[in-house]
Amino acid sequence: MGLAKQLPTSPGRRFQVNLEYSELTRKGPEKGLVTILRRKGGRNNQGVITTDHRGGGNKRFYRIIDFRRDKRDIPGVVEAIEYDPNRSANIALIKYTDGEKRYILAPHGLQKGNVVIVSEKADILPGNVLPLYAIPFGTPIHNIELKIGAGGKLVRAAGAFAEVVGREGGYALVRLPSGEVRRIDERCYATIGQVGNLDHENVSLGKAGRTRHRGRRPHVRGVAMNPVDHPHGGGEGRGKGGNHPRSPTGVPAKGYKTRKNKRTDAFIVKRRDS
Repeated sequence: MGLAKQLPTSPGRRFQVNLEYSELTRKGPEKGLVTILRRKGGRNNQGVITTDHRGGGNKRFYRIIDFRRDKRDIPGVVEAIEYDPNRSANIALIKYTDGEKRYILAPHGLQKGNVVIVSEKADILPGNVLPLYAIPFGTPIHNIELKIGAGGKLVRAAGAFAEVVGREGGYALVRLPSGEVRRIDERCYATIGQVGNLDHENVSLGKAGRTRHRGRRPHVRGVAMNPVDHPHGGGEGRGKGGNHPRSPTGVPAKGYKTRKNKRTDAFIVKRRDS
């Protein structure tokens, strides 16, 4: 999927870079695989804002994605490659030989008419799913399970991929996109290939309006606020008052370790690249 730079017919179009959707083979989603997506505006179940600067945006249906890939040894044909407004990657509509249809993340190189399968003996081809013990070292993979049968949790964004770099004691050593090497049960399944839509990172929105369409509201700088609203607020001029950069709640913003899940520390062989 290529990029299209817009003509500078307005200030908002001057630096705008969009995706070319030539790879997509269908516009509308499969009716039986969508559900209503309710807006939360960054609020939790008690109505308290837990994620700032969320709200508004264009309405959209949620496409039900098969992250579990639990149809074992049943081949399926790619019927279409579609756009999904809920994620950075494109999705592929699969029709299995038993007649069922499901959406999966579309890996790079997957095309309409290709056949995919979930099997321990599947070929090493984009879209096929195998357990980690059957995947050769250095093969790009994505949609990786953390628990057996729980569905893929890791490496699902556009252009992302991981690699199996070793095995020991019933575990596979997987190098994640962040550089972290993690120990994962080798009976967990993963999908072959790199997640598609590689040019997503090169898109330039060009104007504030396109950000609002995505449900992102304006972000006000801390130094522009009053002291009651932010640790960086106040003062007779610009400045943070000699403090280290902090969030509105006072949490250090650069280099502060926030990971508290010590239960799974033993599975991390190498920390992510800093």
